[in-house]
Amino acid sequence: MARSKLQMALQAYALRYPDEGDVVVRFRALLDEHPRCFHNDCWAGHITGSAWVLHPQGGRVLLTHHKKLGRWLQLGGHSDGDEDTWQVATREAVEESGLQVHRLDDAVFDLDIHDIPARKNDPQHAHFDVRFAFVAQSADFSVTDESHALAWVPVDALQEYTDEWSVLRMAQKMAVLPTI
Repeated sequence: MARSKLQMALQAYALRYPDEGDVVVRFRALLDEHPRCFHNDCWAGHITGSAWVLHPQGGRVLLTHHKKLGRWLQLGGHSDGDEDTWQVATREAVEESGLQVHRLDDAVFDLDIHDIPARKNDPQHAHFDVRFAFVAQSADFSVTDESHALAWVPVDALQEYTDEWSVLRMAQKMAVLPTI
């Protein structure tokens, strides 16, 4: 059921962002061709869920200085077999920040496919990241063992923290979000 929900969300995303059709095609192919695409051991790529968490008063987004990758990124992580990507993104936001969050809407906010370098016994593979927009209920986060640090970053200052194109792209997409 969750897999078909994601397929429908991908279709809506393609209509919302027609310039990103090639990414949608790759996501659909992964879903159609790899039954285990929500599991971490699907080396053709696996679905991950991320959260673009907005400050309760707006204007800032919560970034994590990712321990394994050493970069400032949005919160998120592996599906671990859970096909409900909406739930995965929510779980990751809460686990990585200690914040209570709520989704601004059910629409997929952003899609990204990025390569993860080989590490330990894992070969290089791709994360097919499904991203949702959230607003935090408070600003008082907790740093967990998955991060070096967390920070509320002003949206207009993101490029001081990261040159990660997909993070900067999400900042540009904020104009389509419902008002918080």
